[in-house]
Amino acid sequence: MFKTRLLSGIVLVIVLIATVGYGGNILFFLLLAVSLIGMTELYKVVEAEQTLLGVVGYLAAAFYYRLLYVGEMEHLMMLSILFLVLLMAVYVFSFPKYRAEQVMTVYFGLFYVAMMLSFVYQTRMLPDGGVVVWLIFLSSWGCDTCAYCVGMLIGKHKMAPKLSPKKSVEGGIGGIVGAALLGVLFGLAMNQWGGADANFLHYAVICAAGGAISQVGDLAASAIKRNHDIKDYGKLIPGHGGILDRFDSVIFTAPVIFYLASVI
Repeated sequence: MFKTRLLSGIVLVIVLIATVGYGGNILFFLLLAVSLIGMTELYKVVEAEQTLLGVVGYLAAAFYYRLLYVGEMEHLMMLSILFLVLLMAVYVFSFPKYRAEQVMTVYFGLFYVAMMLSFVYQTRMLPDGGVVVWLIFLSSWGCDTCAYCVGMLIGKHKMAPKLSPKKSVEGGIGGIVGAALLGVLFGLAMNQWGGADANFLHYAVICAAGGAISQVGDLAASAIKRNHDIKDYGKLIPGHGGILDRFDSVIFTAPVIFYLASVI
């Protein structure tokens, strides 16, 4: 199990380096595909992945990415309203085929998965996005690793005992501090060998904030699974689970990094 998890993790890192590093259309269409897979995993929780509701959700995600691609994000509100109207039309004209929970989950999925993940692409397209985009993964996965290590060593006070008994307050704090330190080291490395002009203190603040938010994303994904009594969202990534199992923290971190990088 460990070897499978390690091997799939290495493959995932290689794919990320290749696509995120290159950026452009390759990253854009990869994120579109990942978003659709993630939405499918979420819809499967409420048995809506192969329904007309699910189809409307997938089409809304595709249309959202089209708006992003052509730079017409001013139509986002129109998309949100139209999406809701179409979902409710399917709901009422096929009543009682679908449950209200399915409708709300499908609507939620567009924002939770597709829109949030798209900020990886939006961060990459910033003027210094080639460097800053890596803070998304550094703060989310780095925080997770540091939190685990600190929690194992000195963790005593449970963070969310009913939701995730193994997570501790000490581990959470350690994860945030660890993410900040990783941000400093990354900034220094980019200045030294990447030809960047990064303010490593800014990177520390951005990664600390990203690390804190990433823990909310991790627990949020766990809460949904607990509510529906499932272990993993999928089996796409051997040893890790599905897209939502591996990218649950990235989903929350990406928008935070984007806006902090834009402001700072």
